[in-house]
Amino acid sequence: MSLLIEQNRSLKALNTFAVEARAAHFTEAQCDQDVAEALGEARRLRVPLWILGGGSNLVLTTDLDALVLRMASRGVRVLEDDGERVIIEAEAGEPWHPFVLRSLELGLSGLENLSLIPGTVGAAPIQNVGAYGVEVKDVFAGLTALDRETGAQREFDLQACEFGYRDSVFKRQAGRYIILRVRFALQRTANLQLDYGPLRQWLQQHAIDSPTPADVSRAVCAIRSGKLPDPRILGNAGSFFKNPLVPQSVADALRERFPDVVAFPQAEGQVKLAAGWLIECAGWKGYRDGDAGVHKLQALVLVNYGQATGQQIIQLARRIQADIAERFAVQLEIEPNVI
Repeated sequence: MSLLIEQNRSLKALNTFAVEARAAHFTEAQCDQDVAEALGEARRLRVPLWILGGGSNLVLTTDLDALVLRMASRGVRVLEDDGERVIIEAEAGEPWHPFVLRSLELGLSGLENLSLIPGTVGAAPIQNVGAYGVEVKDVFAGLTALDRETGAQREFDLQACEFGYRDSVFKRQAGRYIILRVRFALQRTANLQLDYGPLRQWLQQHAIDSPTPADVSRAVCAIRSGKLPDPRILGNAGSFFKNPLVPQSVADALRERFPDVVAFPQAEGQVKLAAGWLIECAGWKGYRDGDAGVHKLQALVLVNYGQATGQQIIQLARRIQADIAERFAVQLEIEPNVI
């Protein structure tokens, strides 16, 4: 066996909340064969196999009596290019933001609005990550995953992934599939998505009248850096709560009580409320309890000021959820995976 198995490995440096948790067994996969070997080793050890990407979308609340497999595979390649539409494939372990920058270097458009999102390529479809008007599903061209129930590799197209708002079949059937590589359909002629207000404002402030994809990426990086803490400095997992979807009637009732409520019309008579606005309106912005807190610049982000445990972060999140439900009759859903 080529895998190096570590025992009692700390995961503090491998999750962006920087909370301490330990893995009974730990290894890394550089290729498909490593993944297959890890599955066999987990069976031999009689422990679950637990997959770790960039650690940017989870809250660890306990040690893991498991074999933790960190996806560390690398590789980016162009599969198809008709001069306009380009299919580009990346291995699951590729860090997301450098992959976005690589696509821009190749003269391709489609991922620029998703710049500076932490995590890995393999994790992006699980959450259907999105930002500034673009989601992974909008540029998705397929992926290859290992089905742990059958032991066979399976190809997924857009329909099979069942993407939803911060959701997918991989999230709903957590643990069944191990994503190995993902493909994206990008364009040489840019069709920029600039509907997000702060994005347009940044471009206008910098006198960029005809933005390129690289300009949009720089704008997104600047906006995100201005309101979201760098996890290398302050532990966090980005947006902690999903923006809740409610019926139009609920949004109308809220607007009667709070005329400045931030809400966006959606399909089928639904309205998306800004969770950050709800939390800030309730007075939680900048709140701190020990080393667990709410970021002072962005109420949607919970942070670890140093020594907070995952349990303390979740306890704070539950308090916020209960308060929002009482004040606004709206249920907030936690976005990161809670382990």
